[in-house]
Amino acid sequence: MRIGVPKEIKVLENRVGLTPGSVREVVQHGHEVVVERNVGLGIGMDDDAYRRAGASIVDAAEEVFAVAEMIVKVKEPQAIERRMLRQGQVLFTYLHLAPDPEQATDLVASGAVCIAYETVTASSGGLPLLAPMSEVAGRMAVQAGAYYLEKPHGGPGVLLGGVPGVDPAKVVILGGGVVGSHACHIALGMGAEVWVLDRNVDVLRALWRQFGRPLNTVYSTQDTVETHVATADLVIGGVLIPGASAPKLVSRALIARMKPGSVVVDVAIDQGGCFETSRPTTHADPVYVVDGVTHYCVANMPGGVPRTSTLALNNATLPFVLALADKGWQKALSDDRHLRNGLNIAFGKVTCKPVADALGYKYVAPEAVM
Repeated sequence: MRIGVPKEIKVLENRVGLTPGSVREVVQHGHEVVVERNVGLGIGMDDDAYRRAGASIVDAAEEVFAVAEMIVKVKEPQAIERRMLRQGQVLFTYLHLAPDPEQATDLVASGAVCIAYETVTASSGGLPLLAPMSEVAGRMAVQAGAYYLEKPHGGPGVLLGGVPGVDPAKVVILGGGVVGSHACHIALGMGAEVWVLDRNVDVLRALWRQFGRPLNTVYSTQDTVETHVATADLVIGGVLIPGASAPKLVSRALIARMKPGSVVVDVAIDQGGCFETSRPTTHADPVYVVDGVTHYCVANMPGGVPRTSTLALNNATLPFVLALADKGWQKALSDDRHLRNGLNIAFGKVTCKPVADALGYKYVAPEAVM
């Protein structure tokens, strides 16, 4: 199979679909890899590294899309990229379609076979291709929150961990999954007062076992969300419903009750966000203020640390890339129901039920298009 890796064009996005190390593995399996010139500069990997791994270098994304049977990316294809897709071409990347009807319309029209990292499942019940970026984003969320709590950056001038004799900041984490657990790790390590809210008692028990008494765990209800968000210095939203739009857990009215200068970080913004006041931002312009509360809603947070993120993502995606290339997408999906769950759109049909439900499309089972 001929696999194409274009350079990411989302604002300040430097992650790469395949590293030179991953390219070498793919080539050793007998496949061809075509990458766009300077694809890896943002992660410190130049074209020579890709050539040594066996890739061919072309000058423009148009050339990559024109020759590749499968496109491997990181972020959802932008409008100009969607116009380059063709019938039957495989696209393997993050899509986050539920809050993005324009992208869905274009992908349906393209006839491409679109497999989304974020809905591939695992036998353990997790989301193995979303997990590494959730780990990165959970850790970054605390760093970003601490930064914007500083006075020069619009905050009240609160040190996350406090000092002896001075209270630390109160950090409230909505959702105890992958994002939440990694945010707990960093926030507790920085000395903050940390509260995590979740509707799954088993998740809360697991976090208690992991972190011990310094972590405060609370069962999530409307009352507990209102109580803790209103008194927080930093709120991190990390709630996820696979493939679907994120639930709006924090209303505009509750935002207005928060302390002036407090910060919210919406890690769920790729799926529409879990704060009613959230809207996507970029690394170039990451924050805005609503009712005195700073909102950090960067839709590609892990893109801020692209080298770490690319390596972590490739560790997870490479086995699936090899399966798709070695077997072809139909047999690979037929053999692996978890990879089959990643199929969102194919030949103009929407094959992921949460996406179909969110955007008003008729749902077609993946098997029907395979």
